[in-house]
Amino acid sequence: MAQEPVPEPGRSQNEAPRFGRELRLRIASALVLGTSAIAAAWWGGWPFAVFWMLAALGVLWEWGHFVSAAVAARLAGLGGAALVAAVFAVATAGPFALLWVLVAAVLVAAGLCGLWGAAGMLYAGSLAGAPILLRGDAVWGLATIAVLFAVVWGSDIAAYFAGRLLGGPKLWPRVSPKKTWSGALAGAAAGAIGAAVVGRLAGIENAAALAAIGLLLSIASQLGDLLESGIKRHFGAKDASHLIPGHGGLMDRLDGFIVAAALAALIGLARGGLDAPARGLLIW
Repeated sequence: MAQEPVPEPGRSQNEAPRFGRELRLRIASALVLGTSAIAAAWWGGWPFAVFWMLAALGVLWEWGHFVSAAVAARLAGLGGAALVAAVFAVATAGPFALLWVLVAAVLVAAGLCGLWGAAGMLYAGSLAGAPILLRGDAVWGLATIAVLFAVVWGSDIAAYFAGRLLGGPKLWPRVSPKKTWSGALAGAAAGAIGAAVVGRLAGIENAAALAAIGLLLSIASQLGDLLESGIKRHFGAKDASHLIPGHGGLMDRLDGFIVAAALAALIGLARGGLDAPARGLLIW
């Protein structure tokens, strides 16, 4: 998310045009990325898996450049090898084999790149592994991804506009000075409502449970945003990269989704097991 404080009296007259250009650029990029993600989710199978594996590889590349050029090169090579291993694992043993590939990749990254490298591999691996595991549920996989999109995107949009329009006390100014409590609360409410509405459209009647799940995942998404902001601040970076116009890098766009999807997968696996993680998340 990228919340802004309310414009104060006396700012430059160029502030409004700048805001308009930024918003149009953000919307255009979001539409392209969102449409691609929805199409991949609808199709499922290989297109969905390849979509998120490539996104994870991009995130890993950005993470490596935070640390150092040497770590970036090692992580790029290791990430490419892990991608090949993941494709082979999915083809021969199904989507759950990704878990073993991720564990092995994190351990190897720890040996070759240190703790920051291992953390990056876990972070990027979660982006690929969690959505693929959830979408692999033959009955509820698509509905779960739709709920995740509704929660993360709804939280992001509501927090962005509420933060700009309402302003107020800052959420955590030392880590992310532009985020406000008004934006965080609006985002949490939007996440809860989005989960309940999309779940109901998918035929799930327990709206209260879905709203609670949406609220939890929205909080996780916003914490993921703060986590990425803290990492960038630690390494003195403003954006993860400049791959996405108006948004920065893939990490800047997917930070909330990574943590929300990882939490959703953990809840689903705990309740539904390897056979039905999406059902474990949605059906209460």
